[in-house]
Amino acid sequence: MSIPPAAAVSRRVSLQLAAPDGQGVPVDAILHYDSTDPYAVHLVFLTGADAVQWAFARELLTRGVSGLAGIGDVQVWPSGRIVDEPEGGRTPQVCISLTSPSGTARFDVPLTALTDFLSQTYTSVPAGTESAYIDIDAELAMLL
Repeated sequence: MSIPPAAAVSRRVSLQLAAPDGQGVPVDAILHYDSTDPYAVHLVFLTGADAVQWAFARELLTRGVSGLAGIGDVQVWPSGRIVDEPEGGRTPQVCISLTSPSGTARFDVPLTALTDFLSQTYTSVPAGTESAYIDIDAELAMLL
């Protein structure tokens, strides 16, 4: 069985970290998807010298666009907030909540940026075809 050629999708996004005082703190991040890990999306926070990275299911992010998704460390849901875009216009926001032993952080991401990114990932690897992108022999070799 042949593995389709690798493809990657990345998009820089400006998130808003929900602060205790109700103000959003801007945080730059990159959403990244790679067909060699076809079920996962990586959210990379650009924090200076070191990047902080979270990985979670692409399907969780997709489901969170329209309703609450996730029951563990990562939850995604539509926030109900609409904000001005830098290019003009207004866009709804989607919340991404990340929980670690250090605490929980909630970020707002523009719906348009998120859906554009997800559309590109599904163009790269259509839903239901993810398993074709996994080299089972290589994965087994790593385990053994």
